[in-house]
Amino acid sequence: MGLRPAAPGSGSAEVVEVVERTAFPVNRGALCGKGRTAPAVLSSRVRLTGPLVRNAGTGRLEPAGWREALDRVAAGLAGTRAVHGADAVGVFGGGGLTNEKAYALGKFARLVLRTSQIDYNGRFCMSSAAAAHQRAFGLDRGLPFPLADVARTGCVVLVGSNLAETMPPALRHLSELRENGGRLIVVDPRRTPTAEQADLHLAPRPGTDLALALGLLHLVVAEGRVDEEFVAARTAGWPEARAAAMAHWPELVERITGVPLPQLRATVGMFCGAPSSMVLTARGPEQQSKGTDTVGAWINLCLATGRAGRPLSGYGCLTGQGNGQGGREHGQKADQLPGYRKLTDPAARAHVARVWGVPPEDLPGPGRSAYELLDALGTDVRSLLLMGSNPVVSAPRAAHVEGRLRSLDFLAVADVVLSETARLADVVLPVTQWAEETGTTTNLEGRVLLRRRAVTPPPGVRTDLEVLNGLAARLGWEKGFPTDAEEVFEELRRASAGGPADYSGITYRRIAEEDGVFWPCPDGARPHPGTPRLFLDRFATEDGRARFASVAHRPAAEEPDADYPVLLTTGRVVSQYQSGAQTRRVPELNAAAPGPFVELHPRLAERVGVAEGEPVAVVSRRGRAVAPARVTRSIRPDTVFMPFHWPGEGRANTLTNPALDPVSRMPEFKVCAVRVEAAGDVRDEGAGDARVEGAGDAGRPAGRGGRAPVRGVTGGP
Repeated sequence: MGLRPAAPGSGSAEVVEVVERTAFPVNRGALCGKGRTAPAVLSSRVRLTGPLVRNAGTGRLEPAGWREALDRVAAGLAGTRAVHGADAVGVFGGGGLTNEKAYALGKFARLVLRTSQIDYNGRFCMSSAAAAHQRAFGLDRGLPFPLADVARTGCVVLVGSNLAETMPPALRHLSELRENGGRLIVVDPRRTPTAEQADLHLAPRPGTDLALALGLLHLVVAEGRVDEEFVAARTAGWPEARAAAMAHWPELVERITGVPLPQLRATVGMFCGAPSSMVLTARGPEQQSKGTDTVGAWINLCLATGRAGRPLSGYGCLTGQGNGQGGREHGQKADQLPGYRKLTDPAARAHVARVWGVPPEDLPGPGRSAYELLDALGTDVRSLLLMGSNPVVSAPRAAHVEGRLRSLDFLAVADVVLSETARLADVVLPVTQWAEETGTTTNLEGRVLLRRRAVTPPPGVRTDLEVLNGLAARLGWEKGFPTDAEEVFEELRRASAGGPADYSGITYRRIAEEDGVFWPCPDGARPHPGTPRLFLDRFATEDGRARFASVAHRPAAEEPDADYPVLLTTGRVVSQYQSGAQTRRVPELNAAAPGPFVELHPRLAERVGVAEGEPVAVVSRRGRAVAPARVTRSIRPDTVFMPFHWPGEGRANTLTNPALDPVSRMPEFKVCAVRVEAAGDVRDEGAGDARVEGAGDAGRPAGRGGRAPVRGVTGGP
């Protein structure tokens, strides 16, 4: 990126101009519309430029100084702790925080607040894949190889990912794969723009990805395609996994998934017939109440065919947030310490405690996972500090979560913009964003990247590190929370040393000189080169062998019935991002994707009695959402799709099911039972949490934190 003079009246002394870096190996300079227009959110016209505090008399958010705002936050958190105990205070982070901020937030929760109640929105992103990675390989890194390897393999099975809309710059690797003679198989219940580019598109019924993977493994065994030498030398648990797969014969799998048997056979032929192959999964198979087992079944397919731990072959997971990989490595997750250490491991606790200068017994144990933490708000957890997340839009059963946030004794939110969640806060702290701060992020390959500050933030805005420093000082910790990102990173290096995600050999200087450094990268007498490709010699388990998962298909937590006969699945569109808190403030992106919609097949639309563009209601056991119909043959007749970027009447996550994976605690975003009806056809039963839908700021009772409209705020929507 570069800088140019500000346009007259822009409200900023500097304006960022995004400049392509064609030499960068991951995207080679390619940007999607969101990246190209990201500087628009730097404008003072759309972002927060000063703290806000809620007036106890009027219930309104009003401008305040930083001293008052931080005093209010410290008093709110300390007051709750004094009356109800440390675990009555919660902390909720975000997968977009830099490594330094994620590290500092976890340290702040465990040292300053002494609470175990910390988790983050990344739990909603990659937790199932992470759990399956750990179980199979002993280590979790999204891709165990550089993204550039994708273009050089022989066949890719892409499961539940629409890269053309969710990660457009990465799509070129799949295009190059096909140009090089490789084959692409896409698994998705919708015929997305990505599926349009595939050699073969499988469209399973939502929630049946586990059966599909098991059926493919059954065919691998039946057709004699198992790599027996690899299985014997480098894996464990094959007999049990083989027996589980053989119980899922192809005709049964065809009935469960809706994928025709000839397509199953063709998939096995392409995958096993190529000299090398990969399986890449994303949110489709992962955001299910059986997501860990589902990913494990796809890993089984790679292990049985010898397509793991070898060049140009393997299983990988595609991340969904700006720092989706690094955000879960350094301590803002309920059960983890920096370096991807387990909070329950005595040696890990001792190591991190030494770095932090406290006894190991001072560190709290594991707390609640993300949805469980949000569900406990207002009862067990009475106050919350939230950084970089917007659960009012992004959480499952969102109307219920909104109600829990409204019931808190105290809520503080640090964000760039006045998100739907920030509007509910007692104190809103305006913080810097990507171009205004220095810090590191870790991409899906495990490549640690350095992002240096390009412009000066507005005078009323502070970094998250400065916020934590100010709060820590008010709560009795004058030292230990520096505001300089590189100083924090140096401590992170020490805290991660010897852990699975070892950053100790990485420095800001190295990152800048080498276009990023792959972890693990331990410190030593000689500089470690980093590890772009994992598992080539051994897996990260104690005996070096990968572990098969013995899993069986089971239904989704909520299957269709007479009252709710259709399946809902959710996802993203190319011109919006996550909860849309920032992208919905960019005119160019809003022009391309102005609002929510319901995608449904013509046969379903005819049955419901709606036409293209007409409002259609989607009702689940948790609530009701209304959006214009988008009628298309690119989706299964038994399925509807909604993007999840918008609040209000069209909020998709009003409908979604918070049923949790027993291992990863991932909610089942990707499948739930609904009914579809013309928007005017309203039935009261099943409305569930939707009674609080659209309550807005006025929907919280006056008195304790009455939520009247915001007053005097620059950058409101």
